[in-house]
Amino acid sequence: MNRQLLGQFGKFAFVGMVGFIVDIGITLTLVAMELSPFWARVFGIAIAMFATWRLNRSLTFGASKTSQASEGVRYFTVAIFFAMVNYAIYAALLLSIPALSPALAVLISVGFSSSLSFLGYRYFAFKTDA
Repeated sequence: MNRQLLGQFGKFAFVGMVGFIVDIGITLTLVAMELSPFWARVFGIAIAMFATWRLNRSLTFGASKTSQASEGVRYFTVAIFFAMVNYAIYAALLLSIPALSPALAVLISVGFSSSLSFLGYRYFAFKTDA
């Protein structure tokens, strides 16, 4: 793995941790306010998606060579796909293991979807060719 790719992955992991904190913070806050853990996670994911787009754009990949609107559409396409994967794992865990805490379910589901999403963001959302 070359240094640039390794550096990007390290920054991506940092941004992912920030996104994770946003996601779990929103999710658990809404669960504590007695919102369904399934609906709470939808809001947690959505807010974390926006935060990670802005952070990945400024810290990890830089702006793509296309318009910010085009980049945003590509980013959210990748994000929504992997959010669905993430959410499916989260829901399957909660439904199959009712005693599992929502926090642990978030951690597991994020872990599975993160590495693959890096490739989608790097080669599609923040592509460098116009």
